[in-house]
Amino acid sequence: MSKKQSKTPINAGKKASRIGRIFGWIWRKKWWVLLAAVLGIGAWLIFGGGEKKASEFATVKVSRGDLRQVVTATGEIRPVNTVNVGSQVSGTIDNLYVDFNSKVKKGDMLLTIEPSVLQATVDESKASLDSAVSQRNYAKSEYERNKMLYDEGIIARAELEKSQTTYEQAEQSVNRMQSQYERAVTNLGYATITSPVDGTVISRKVDVGQTVAASFQTPDLFEIAEDLTKMQIETSVSEADIGVVKDGQRVTFTVDAYPTETFEGFVRQIRLSPTTTSNVVVYTVVIDVNNENLRLMPGMTAFVTIIITEKENVWKAANSAFLVRSFTDIVPDANGATPKTHLAIQREQDIMLIPYTKGLSTATETEIISDELQQGDKIVTGRVGGALSAQAPRGMNPMRGGPRM
Repeated sequence: MSKKQSKTPINAGKKASRIGRIFGWIWRKKWWVLLAAVLGIGAWLIFGGGEKKASEFATVKVSRGDLRQVVTATGEIRPVNTVNVGSQVSGTIDNLYVDFNSKVKKGDMLLTIEPSVLQATVDESKASLDSAVSQRNYAKSEYERNKMLYDEGIIARAELEKSQTTYEQAEQSVNRMQSQYERAVTNLGYATITSPVDGTVISRKVDVGQTVAASFQTPDLFEIAEDLTKMQIETSVSEADIGVVKDGQRVTFTVDAYPTETFEGFVRQIRLSPTTTSNVVVYTVVIDVNNENLRLMPGMTAFVTIIITEKENVWKAANSAFLVRSFTDIVPDANGATPKTHLAIQREQDIMLIPYTKGLSTATETEIISDELQQGDKIVTGRVGGALSAQAPRGMNPMRGGPRM
C-alpha cells in the first residue's frame, strides 16, 4: 500500500511536465498555429459551411431603365445652302474687297478683274458698229434713189433689186455689230464680281495679281454660305440600317471641338441615290441642325446617333441572358416551359420560372415584358462549373447579340 502511494506523485509530475512541453512548443510556433487555424476556418466556410445554393448558378442581373435603338454614323457639318462664285471672263485680279468670314449683302462688290483688254474689245466693237451704221445709211440712200429712178423708168428693175439687197445686208450687218458691242459691254461688266446672295464668305480661292482663266470652265473664286445659323450634316448609312431610318427622327451628335456637349438635330432627307464604298452600299441621310449660337463650323466631323425607338423605365437585361437553350440543368421539372416563353429567375435563394415576352432589342440589351418580375431578380443562365446552358444559335455572335445597329 505504501509503495503504490509513492508512485502517484511521480506519475503526476511526469504528466505535468509533458503538458508544459506541449504548451511551450505551441507558444514557440504560435504564428504558424494561428495561420493554420485561419486557413482551416476559411476552407470550412468556402467548402463546408453556409448555403451553397446561392452560388450554384451563373446569373445575369435584371434592371430597370431606358432603352434606345439607334443607328450610328459619322458625317460632315455643312451650311444648308452655299453658293460658289465664279468668273465668266479671263484676266488678272485687280482688287479684292472681301476676305474670309466677311459678311456680304446681295450685290456687294467682291473683286474686280483688270479691265483694259475688255475695254479694248468694247471700243473695237463700237467702231465696227459705227462703220456698219454708216454703210447701212449709204445703202439706204442708194436704194431710195434707185427706187425714184425706177419709178420714172430711167433704170431697169434689176438695178433696183440689187440696191435693195445691198441695203438689207447692210441692215443685218448693223444688227450683228450691235450684238457684238452689247456682248463686249456685258463682258466688261463681268469684270466686277458681286455677291449673288446675302451671306458669309467661308472660302476665298484667289489673290490680287492672280490670273483667272475662264476659257474652258468657270473658275471658283469664292464660296459664300447663305445662312450659318442653319447647318446640315450629310452622313452615310449602310443598306442594312437604312430601312429603319425615317424623316423627322431625332438625332444627337457630338463634335471633337466640344467633347462634353451633345447637340441635337432631325432627319430631313434620305437621298435615294446609293453609293458603293468598299463593296458596301450606303445612302446619304441629311440632318438639319440649329446653329443659332454659331458654335458649329463648316467642315467639322459629327459623330451621329439616329434614335430609331426609345422606351423609358422598362425591365431589361443583357442579351446573353436570352441564349439559354434548355432548363434541364437549371430546373429539373420545367413542366413543358421553354426558354422562348419563360425565364429561370433566381429570387433570393429560390429558383422559379416566369413567363415573359421580348420587347425592344438593342445591340447590348433586350426589354423584358413581364408582370412577375421584381427588383433584385436575376436570370439564371446555367450552373457554375457545369456544361454551358447558354449557347449561341448557329450564325450568331454571342458577344454582340441583338440586331445589327
